[in-house]
Amino acid sequence: MPARIRHIPLAEWWDPARAFASLYRDSAYSFWLDAGPDATSGFSYLGAASERSRFLTASVPLGTITVSVPGDPGQLARTSPTTVFDYLADDLAHAVENGANGDGFRLGWVGWLGYELGAQTVETPVHDSRYPDAALLHIDRALVFDHASRVVSLIALDENDEPSNHVDEWASEVVDVLRAASAHARLGAATETPHRTDAVWRHDETSYVDLIRRCQSSIRDGDAYQLCLTNEVRIDTHPHPVDAYLAVRAGSPSHHGGLLRFGDTALLSASPEQFLSVSSDGAVRTRPIKGTRPRSTDAAADAALRAELESSEKERAENLMIVDLMRNDLGRVSQLGSVVVSSLLAVESYAHVHQLVSTVESQLAVGLTGIDAVRSSFPAGSMTGAPKISAMSILNGLEDGPRGIYSGAFGYFGLDGAVDLAMVIRSIVLDPGGASVGTGGGITALSDPHEEVEETRIKAAALLAALGAE
Repeated sequence: MPARIRHIPLAEWWDPARAFASLYRDSAYSFWLDAGPDATSGFSYLGAASERSRFLTASVPLGTITVSVPGDPGQLARTSPTTVFDYLADDLAHAVENGANGDGFRLGWVGWLGYELGAQTVETPVHDSRYPDAALLHIDRALVFDHASRVVSLIALDENDEPSNHVDEWASEVVDVLRAASAHARLGAATETPHRTDAVWRHDETSYVDLIRRCQSSIRDGDAYQLCLTNEVRIDTHPHPVDAYLAVRAGSPSHHGGLLRFGDTALLSASPEQFLSVSSDGAVRTRPIKGTRPRSTDAAADAALRAELESSEKERAENLMIVDLMRNDLGRVSQLGSVVVSSLLAVESYAHVHQLVSTVESQLAVGLTGIDAVRSSFPAGSMTGAPKISAMSILNGLEDGPRGIYSGAFGYFGLDGAVDLAMVIRSIVLDPGGASVGTGGGITALSDPHEEVEETRIKAAALLAALGAE
């Protein structure tokens, strides 16, 4: 019998940052899907592993998934020869009763899909990642922040074999912690100014320019129309994930930010790009970003940069190529005639960059789910280039290492069938070896190599600053 979701509205509004720091700062398995520090619409979600949680990791080279207990991966770990998509499809079938209150995340799986998972969806060679190719935490309790109505709610699975008073006890504990934290007026532990440290780029400027020219050679040869070439920056630093995320959030506020902590690995993202959302009734949306200009503190110069982006032949062509690719990806799983471009080449402005954004929407074909839509579209065309199979194969030969979590996707697969995944861009990954930042850009026949190098630096600058790197 499907479980029921309890929905408990709280009497007071709480700041999500303060709530996360108070409740989960020291939780090794926790998440915060963040609508941004000044959000007036949308939702933020946060929570942590409970005694009922499961932790799923996928290995593409082995063709397996492993499900374990958070915090003790060896305890009762079960490894199966299957894909993360097949496992999720089986696990989420009829997971909750229909009519769960509200839109958005209705509990389920939260985590990331790494870029190299694309070897299972596109069947092209990739490097082996240093991280799991997917990592997802099953969440049965969470806090929901509705920024439009300024209402905080607790949601929890009311399992058939669990007395309801267990949920009430948890709700009471959460409120007690939040009120105690508010009384102390403290946002977690004091943060320290990061020590300045050097950033080590996988490809230096000379090497990256050479890779760009090799991309353009492949394009001239007719092997691709566009190639999303990327670079990786490693930094020898070990900040607390919450402190580092708060620094990223302050410097690069975004509507699809997030902090995911899974053991000794943490993803900190200020992503501005929604990879894919699917509602519980099958409405699909993707919002690819292609085209970038830096911001200026001078209003006239900033307006000129925005206008330059809007009129750039190269940037517009780049965006249109990815729109066509995403239309094709969604067309394979959508009702005939339902794929539409609802917004084309719109400029969106963020703290450090102007971006060119388009929106493609569709309705899932009967009998298909959000998991089918993700499998059909992953990895996102904005992070591969076009055509996708050829682009991924060419890039695998150029990039000299795995992308890992960067240029994959993160977010949730809900119990009610809803999916919301953001692109892993403008992101930091922390692990025992330090921190890494991925950056890149779309290369076309019209690209200026030195301008492309500068774009990668602009995209990485705020993240490196948050880590005290240069």
